[in-house]
Amino acid sequence: MSDVLAGIDVFVASVETGSFSAAAERMGLTRSAVAKTVARLESRLAVRLFHRSTRRQSLTADGQVYYERCVRALDELRAGRSTLESGRREAVGRLRVAMPLLFGRRCVAPVLARLAARHPRLEIDMALSDRLVDVVDDGYDLAIRNGAIGDGSGLMTRTVGLQRMTVCAAPAYLAAHGAPAGLADLSRHHAITYARDGRVKAWTFPLPGGPVEATPPSRLRFDDLESIAEAAEAGHGLAWLPCWLIRDRVHAGTLVPLLADLPRLVFSTHALWPASPHLPVKVRLALDALAAELPGSAEL
Repeated sequence: MSDVLAGIDVFVASVETGSFSAAAERMGLTRSAVAKTVARLESRLAVRLFHRSTRRQSLTADGQVYYERCVRALDELRAGRSTLESGRREAVGRLRVAMPLLFGRRCVAPVLARLAARHPRLEIDMALSDRLVDVVDDGYDLAIRNGAIGDGSGLMTRTVGLQRMTVCAAPAYLAAHGAPAGLADLSRHHAITYARDGRVKAWTFPLPGGPVEATPPSRLRFDDLESIAEAAEAGHGLAWLPCWLIRDRVHAGTLVPLLADLPRLVFSTHALWPASPHLPVKVRLALDALAAELPGSAEL
């Protein structure tokens, strides 16, 4: 096990600082020691991790893959230590969290409010916006993002939830128009779709032969998922929505999930926070609470 872990902290520092010299300064080593550690790591792995020139160094494709794995491994090791600490320490201070507007209001904020109730010395500032914030420059301790995380440089990440999409409609709509039996039937139905900046988001179905996109005809388009759910509930057409948003409506009978035989698109909810040698207890507790309570893939 020691051979597996040897040198990965030096390698990660070399990537994050951009040079062996800067990594040496961060870790209190000489540049020669850093270069030799990376060389031994490359020899042990039998791959080249960096492209080197007199002016710059950059990761190879293998180096990029290995770096991502190393970051996760180091994060888990730090998480283990922080978990032990969290059993002995209380979350204290201010925690700034950025989150998407609707998902944040419906799913994330209640979890963090309960966390604050359990830790009287913890203050949580929640910023709800669909704007993609710069976690470091904007001064956030934590950010929640759905799907692709964008530029994750200088950040640590953890998957804290899964979201499953489903097609649904109101009983009144189904009584008037029938239910689609498969993807081919979608073209004869009315749809309520999500659109932003003039672009309609296609409905994606991860079929065994590869993902298939469908864009049913629609006269109602919104850039807000709650409005789509309300329009579907009113009987204006089919909608493709995350299960967490329609779960209560399904249980109440105002929306009906459709095309149950087709695989549903599932995407991840990620937490991002600034990379640092030690994860603050308040961040660790928030991550654990979100991972335990945010929606999972087995919904409805």
